[in-house]
Amino acid sequence: MPRRTIAAQAMLSGVGLHTGATTRVRCRPGLPEQGIVFRRIDLPGAPEIPARVSEVSDTERRTVIGRGPGCIHTVEHLLAAVAALELDDLQIELDGPEPPILDGSFMPYLDLLEGAGIATLPGEPVTFTVTRPFTLKEGEAGYQVLPAAGLRLSATIEWSHPLIGRQAGAWDVTAAEFRRELAAARTFGFTSEVDALRARGLLKGGTLQSAVVLSEDAVLGTTLRWPDEFVRHKTGDILGDLALVGGRVQAHIVATRPSHQGNVALARAIVRTTAQRGGRMLDIQRILEVLPHRYPILLVDRILELVPRKRVVGIKNVTINEPFFQGHFPGHPIMPGVLIVEAMAQVGGMLLMDELREPPPKVVYFMALDNVKFRRPVVPGDQLRSEVEIVQLRGRNCRLKGVAYVDGQVVAEAEMLARVVDR
Repeated sequence: MPRRTIAAQAMLSGVGLHTGATTRVRCRPGLPEQGIVFRRIDLPGAPEIPARVSEVSDTERRTVIGRGPGCIHTVEHLLAAVAALELDDLQIELDGPEPPILDGSFMPYLDLLEGAGIATLPGEPVTFTVTRPFTLKEGEAGYQVLPAAGLRLSATIEWSHPLIGRQAGAWDVTAAEFRRELAAARTFGFTSEVDALRARGLLKGGTLQSAVVLSEDAVLGTTLRWPDEFVRHKTGDILGDLALVGGRVQAHIVATRPSHQGNVALARAIVRTTAQRGGRMLDIQRILEVLPHRYPILLVDRILELVPRKRVVGIKNVTINEPFFQGHFPGHPIMPGVLIVEAMAQVGGMLLMDELREPPPKVVYFMALDNVKFRRPVVPGDQLRSEVEIVQLRGRNCRLKGVAYVDGQVVAEAEMLARVVDR
């Protein structure tokens, strides 16, 4: 199955729901294995922000990616259309801080992308396939995640408002089903909340034309497109937030009282605990071509994901046959903390060598470690997952931040300063 992008560029403009800023969005065909990338072309250097959970900075009433003045608000509506169409590579340019809210639904973005046509690209799509059930609780939001052949979303919401009450629905996510059952569902809010939200700097662009607005007992200025339009929109929000995993999801997700905070926590859990296939993956042969390490100190078995200039994810399968378990400790085997950090460093070295396009004979020297913390032991049978991102890059010097996980739980973290030198 090839990767997918759009065939031609497409553009629309409008006012952002929360910032009130008028912004033009231009979607361009992506490069192979680029992923979904936003660019703020109104800022110096046109900084890029990948659509990844690692970039999420706020989830109050919307999902925000990026940090500081270059962040992008309310990405979930556009990303829901991206996910429904199974687009893998796409460049999204904005000349402002927030995609337009338009009528408050996902449909304008679905029309925009479908109207541009679909094209295929070389490479295999990244797919996260849930193979064993798990549950997640985040605030009032709860999620049960089950294996499935495709993506199915079931959601239940509950409000005391007489026009909402308790609503539930379930949909198989395909482009056709999304268009027919979910895309036209609009975001909604309550008149009683407007003043408080605007006092917090939100809802600056909200109007009766950009959302379903409810008084104590009525809908203002419009009629509902479905009696259960509210749960349909919340389901579309789940899809948009799930797009931040950086690939397609195969699972049945049963959500109760979903929220952006809960959806993003779910996306993080799927990335950290679910089997991934496709994308830019590097096997042990490629790792041996790049890293000088060999047995018994080579501590990365596979690179699952590598995003140039951004981040890398690698795994180390920890077995009882590791030589360090003979002495650390006899009868109570625990992976030494220094080797957990070394595993993160080696994964980071793969990112740095890729970024500098330096073939051997080069080597990465680590010059400093800061804020090293160990959270729990790593034992035989664990799979150590290291996620490393570039914090700062100057020439051949690079500052990295790494976090190591086992089964989605943090086991260690560290900041690392490295330099590429001649071997």
